[in-house]
Amino acid sequence: MRWALRVFAVLAVAFGLLAVLTIRFGDRALYPPRPGEGAVTIHLVSNGYHTGLVLPRQQVSEIAGREGRALLATVAARFAHYDWIETGWGEDAFYREVPTVAALNWRLALRALFRPGNASVMHVVGIEGDPLAPYRDEDTRRIVLSEAGFARLLAGIDASFARGGDGAPEVLGQGLYGPSLFYRAVGAFSLASLCNHWTARRLNEAGLPVWLLPATLPRGMLLDLDWRAGTRSSAT
Repeated sequence: MRWALRVFAVLAVAFGLLAVLTIRFGDRALYPPRPGEGAVTIHLVSNGYHTGLVLPRQQVSEIAGREGRALLATVAARFAHYDWIETGWGEDAFYREVPTVAALNWRLALRALFRPGNASVMHVVGIEGDPLAPYRDEDTRRIVLSEAGFARLLAGIDASFARGGDGAPEVLGQGLYGPSLFYRAVGAFSLASLCNHWTARRLNEAGLPVWLLPATLPRGMLLDLDWRAGTRSSAT
């Protein structure tokens, strides 16, 4: 019995330490925007296991061009006929072959989580009109960023695209749905760096407080953002 209690105590301490180490505080200079300050509205969307960021394409193009974010500016130009672009990051094979929970492949999932050095991809979707039409209201969050916070978020997204031999973002092929493409990305996917962690880190760069441990799952990220950043469903 004593050994079981010791194991439980060690696990409890380890979990508590992990919880503390994965808390990221916000930046009040960036979020929320001050009254009268320029602001940009984005949306956090979820399909149940994966999150993405829906961004106003025109403002992405303007700020990326102004600040020399060449890779993101090129991507925004590629989707010039759309009002919004949805961006997400994930493991190469799993992201491209498992578009929904129903298509879950455990072999790919375990390899993505535990094999070191997994390649990653960026997924970009062009959206016309209502950017939230494909999503349930409870799986979306409307987030109003300061212009400076939005620029920081774009810097993180730009840095996530890998640069091809010609210096441009490297297209890997058709995306999962609608007018979409996969691009080669920077960073290795693992249990410690998941697709939802990528989303949370970008929001943290924009000034929002995030907690990476519950952000492992979309529902945990949404609850934490509602609690600490004051976000609400995009439908409200």
